Amino acid sequence: MAMTDGLQADKALLETALVQKDQTALEALLGKRRSADVAELLETFIDDDDDEATALALLETLSFERGGNVFSYLQDETQQRLADGMADKWLVKLLEEMGSDERADFFNLVGEDRREALLRRMARHEREEVLHLASYQEGTAGALMTADYVAIPAGLSVSQAMMRARQTAPDAETVYQIYILDGDGRLIGTLSLRQLMVARPGAAVDDLMIRDVIHTRVDAEQEDVAKLVARYDLLAVPVVDDSDRLVGIVTHDDALDVVEAEATEDIHKGMSIGQLETGVSRVPLLKLYRKRIVWLVLLVFGNLFSGAGIAFFEDTIAAQVALVFFLPLLIGSGGNAGAQAATLTVRGMATGDVGVRDWGKLMGRELLVAGALGLTMALAVAPIGVVRGGEAVALVVAISMITIVLFGSLLGMCLPFLLDRLGWDPATASAPLVTTVIDACGVVIYFSIASHLLGLG
Repeated sequence: MAMTDGLQADKALLETALVQKDQTALEALLGKRRSADVAELLETFIDDDDDEATALALLETLSFERGGNVFSYLQDETQQRLADGMADKWLVKLLEEMGSDERADFFNLVGEDRREALLRRMARHEREEVLHLASYQEGTAGALMTADYVAIPAGLSVSQAMMRARQTAPDAETVYQIYILDGDGRLIGTLSLRQLMVARPGAAVDDLMIRDVIHTRVDAEQEDVAKLVARYDLLAVPVVDDSDRLVGIVTHDDALDVVEAEATEDIHKGMSIGQLETGVSRVPLLKLYRKRIVWLVLLVFGNLFSGAGIAFFEDTIAAQVALVFFLPLLIGSGGNAGAQAATLTVRGMATGDVGVRDWGKLMGRELLVAGALGLTMALAVAPIGVVRGGEAVALVVAISMITIVLFGSLLGMCLPFLLDRLGWDPATASAPLVTTVIDACGVVIYFSIASHLLGLG
């Protein structure tokens, strides 16, 4: 993990204070930093020095409340490594200070034996809550949600609702949205804290609440939940079970984490890289090699088709050697145009801007845009064709440029839709895949046009 100069200086001071057991210096250095910054410091001891002992010693200097907050900001791998060096009793104290969703995430990381040992030390309510949240399938709203929210029963006055909210607020993830439940725990309305504060104390909450509540189901995909938060600018979205009982909320910060993770995954897929569980600086070299090599080897064999195409047109090339000069330019242009089109389509599908139903409309638009792009690029390269091989070669290059750019753009746009229909992730329509296919096809298109127009076939 890259560090700023200030962070590097603090790291050195912290090491010195730990060696000297200078608690005053430690409190001065850590007390001025936010929990996320302290977590970053701890990460550096493991990333740079592989020193869990120092990171653990620093964590032990913090109060349980501060330590639990810092621990929640650590990467999953770091949490596991530090937890291995902690006594169960101390680890439970840290977990008690974490949010319910963060506790559940941690429990899904540790082994069965350690999990059982920790559960035995937890209070009954927290134990049941952790087991409940940890039971949901990874990647769903249930696995993402927290059980720390403010909820009140229907039928209260504003003053009564405020009193209930104050009792719940200290443990809540967010207090800005209050959820109203019926006698069976079903979600029937919502009310913002602002509405509650400005309303008359004697007014009925049932008359003020919004009944048409935007919500999601526990088994909804986490990407869909994140889109819901973004679409309606929500601070949190309530999560209900099959009986419409409120079981948790997904806050906007957790939704943002999902957006970041999904965007990173799509970028990696877009460059034919397997999914990385941690940041690139933390991935072991062997694993990084394995994540990258599979597609690269497959694409090597894909490029053999380009070589086969060139071999097939050996007589054409021998008769007009000037054609070889333009080959990299043409297939490179087609690959670039195809990669652009694929990127736009994949991103549009990821954000919900386009879907399979829009295929025909996008095809028409891409045909016009790609035609204009190809024509412009053909006009730009035609003078070079005249200089290198004469007007006949310039005509071949210009027509090939328009054809290859059109083909590449349309292929790049259509491939994500095809993969989606086959049940694959559209992001698999990666730039390397698209360019490899276009390279092979571009060779055939170029030399076929040359053979026909120059009478070399």
